[in-house]
Amino acid sequence: MEITPGAIGFGVIATALVLFMTPGLAFFYGGLVRSKSVISMMMMSFGSMGLVAVLWILYGYNMSAVETPWGFAGNPFSDFGLSSLASSATANVDLVGVGFGATFAIITIALISGAIADRAKFWSWMVFAGVFATLGYFPIASWVWGGGWIMNLGETLNLPEVIDYAGGTAVHINAGAAALALALVLGKRVGFAKGSHKPHNVPFVMLGAAILWFGWFGFNVGAEWLNGLGGAGLIAVNTLGATAAAIVGWVVVEKFKSGKATSVGAASGAVAGLVAITPACANLSPGWALLLGVISGALCAVAIELKYKLGFDDSLDVVGIHLVAGMLGTLYLGLFAIDTGLFTGGDFGQMVVQFIAAIVVLVYAFVLAYVIGQLIEKTIGFRVTDEDELAGVDKIVHGEEAYDYEFDFEREKEKVGV
Repeated sequence: MEITPGAIGFGVIATALVLFMTPGLAFFYGGLVRSKSVISMMMMSFGSMGLVAVLWILYGYNMSAVETPWGFAGNPFSDFGLSSLASSATANVDLVGVGFGATFAIITIALISGAIADRAKFWSWMVFAGVFATLGYFPIASWVWGGGWIMNLGETLNLPEVIDYAGGTAVHINAGAAALALALVLGKRVGFAKGSHKPHNVPFVMLGAAILWFGWFGFNVGAEWLNGLGGAGLIAVNTLGATAAAIVGWVVVEKFKSGKATSVGAASGAVAGLVAITPACANLSPGWALLLGVISGALCAVAIELKYKLGFDDSLDVVGIHLVAGMLGTLYLGLFAIDTGLFTGGDFGQMVVQFIAAIVVLVYAFVLAYVIGQLIEKTIGFRVTDEDELAGVDKIVHGEEAYDYEFDFEREKEKVGV
């Protein structure tokens, strides 16, 4: 199919939208942490933007497609630095695809950082980000979208093909499972208990969620630039509807739990809905997308409490939102995917392939992240000391403070000539 200049332009816009999601995530996460660790939190997102984009261009894109369905990943050195691709006859289209893919890799890694807020060393995080992107995200992307075993699982089992339009497995289950592993490696924050760590800047949280929702249209609709934009309308409506419904689902649960609907809850509900609709946005009718949104918002509002009962400190609920909603959206397709879901014209086949893909990615990402995290912790150290955590990660790790609370009265008098 010929790619028109308009489609290429839309691909560039979608790439920018998805890239903008990571600063949005930085605001969302940054607002949720203490004022003494907001820089650290936001730097982990920006660190992901810097490092992962470089690795993707050098060799990650090469790894994201396999020659045989059962290959682990593509050859990272097949076109190191993309010099051959950049000089090919189709470079103009291909390089937009490279950029678009890079933004997915960036935000997947950045998402993981929310589980270790307030207590992680920046350079240890950067080592983890580079290794996990190389051994985790790049290969899984090849399994899901690059001709790998997940992409071919339906044909192998003589069942419907796995549906993961925009990253239920490759992005959200992957990141959520890795987040759980790192939360276990780094352990609990000092004084970890329900209600002990409150958001320091709620407007940041709301702003971040709004940017994420805005950018998510590039995330979900973006891939359609290669498909003639034939499904753009359905994808856009489902991205809007499921997210809106998830806000309602979350705040209703909050009302029953505490009697109050909170702004942080509404923002978190929006993210839960965005996560759940990601794999399903092109394969649900709008009514079923609304139902998915309501369920995801309500379920995640309950799931975030599990860390207190199970005793792991997932600081910003990456597990409770991204892993839970990612699993929900992936498996929901087994029931309601257009033509192939159990209740929409199909049988159990769609559920079988969705379940296999989700579980294998979950287990692989968890084990890999746990091993990498333990190696870092045992060598260069991953967690700051308790004393540094209490003093504030921003000052200790980055030598900066987000807010200047000092007021020099004499200096201010000199400024105004008093």
